Amino acid sequence: MAADSDAIGPAAQRYTAICARASTFLPIIDVGHTAGVAGATSARGATEYEFNLRLASKISDDLRAAGFARTVLLVTPEAPRAGLFKRAARANALHGDLFLSIHHDAVPDSMLQTWQFNGVAQHYNDSYPGHSIFVSTEHRNRADSLAFAHLLGIALKARGLAYTPHYTDAIMGSHRRVLLDPQAGVYRYNELVVLMQTQMPAALLEAGSIVNRDEELALATPERQALIGSAVVAAVDGFCTRPRTSSVPSSGRDVRLQSRFRPVRRDRQK
Repeated sequence: MAADSDAIGPAAQRYTAICARASTFLPIIDVGHTAGVAGATSARGATEYEFNLRLASKISDDLRAAGFARTVLLVTPEAPRAGLFKRAARANALHGDLFLSIHHDAVPDSMLQTWQFNGVAQHYNDSYPGHSIFVSTEHRNRADSLAFAHLLGIALKARGLAYTPHYTDAIMGSHRRVLLDPQAGVYRYNELVVLMQTQMPAALLEAGSIVNRDEELALATPERQALIGSAVVAAVDGFCTRPRTSSVPSSGRDVRLQSRFRPVRRDRQK
């Protein structure tokens, strides 16, 4: 795929889109969670929503600067569960070409440890750094979603960022996922509303673990945010230039793989 070429580039630098239709292409960058229902709590007590909003804003700015002038930063104030469907409905009403939801990761509560930060007990887990990308294999644009997710994973890899493999471990229990693309760190997640209800190709990026104490600090820096932003821009540009594929239904292999794991609730708050 085009994503595997040197065109993605390893540096976090200003990027100018080469896609001929960049000015009309509409990427939607979704800020995961809400201010009121803020997702995970970092090892130092910050909310995931703070991290999501900061990174998504940077990505949106970088996309516009690269030539994707129609980029939309999607902020949803309504709380789950209704808010999740409103989020997808708003994206669909925009008739976007691509949907990327920005999140930051944690681990199940049973895997957390406790430490003191500024005199307050906080929870952490330093064992599982790294990003991850999720797509739904039941999405109407499954093939295009997988194609974009691959481009994004390869762009992050080219910039020296590694994905976390721990989602395949038995210790994850009901949070265990099938790794669809071991080269790019793309996992299957068929239960997320934002990946199931959006009509355009869709992916969700967990940019890194904010309960990992070292990675939390890195993710808060402008340098790491710029690195991730440049990877997203390169992946969007690569996706914009490639031919669209037809919608592909879930394969028999997907169904067999899915049966290996215990399903989770379909209203997962992402």
